[in-house]
Amino acid sequence: MARPKGKGAYMISAIAEMYEIHPQTLRLYEREGLLLPSRSDGNTRLYTDEDIERLEVILQLTRELGVNLAGVEIILNMREKMAAMQRQMEQFISAMNQELTQHPRQGQPEEAAQMLMRVAIVDEFMPSKRSAAKKD
Repeated sequence: MARPKGKGAYMISAIAEMYEIHPQTLRLYEREGLLLPSRSDGNTRLYTDEDIERLEVILQLTRELGVNLAGVEIILNMREKMAAMQRQMEQFISAMNQELTQHPRQGQPEEAAQMLMRVAIVDEFMPSKRSAAKKD
C-alpha cells in the first residue's frame, strides 16, 4: 500500500482511491469509531498521516488477517494501552537511571550496577526500541 508522505490532510476520495476502498467503507470506520478524521470548515473529512497509519492497520487486520470490525476495535484499543504502558515504562526507566546516577548508594556499588543491568535488560526488550531499530 502506497502511503502519502509529508504533513497534510487528504480528502476521503483521495484516500479511497489510494487504498482501493469505497468511501462508504471509510465512513463506516468513522461511524464505528475506528477512524476519527478531522473536518474542514466546509465539513469535509480530512485524513492526517496518523489517520492513514491507523487505516493501514485496520486494512491489514481486515484484509490480510480476516479480523472483523469488533476485533479490530479491541486490537486498536489494546495497542493504545500498550503504547501508554510503554511510555510509562520508559519514564520509569529514565527516572531510575537518573536517580541511580545522581544518588549512588554508598558502599553498595554492586547492587547499583545490578539494578542498572536489570533496567538495561528491560529497556532492551521494550517493543518500541525493537520497532525503532527495525525502521532504521
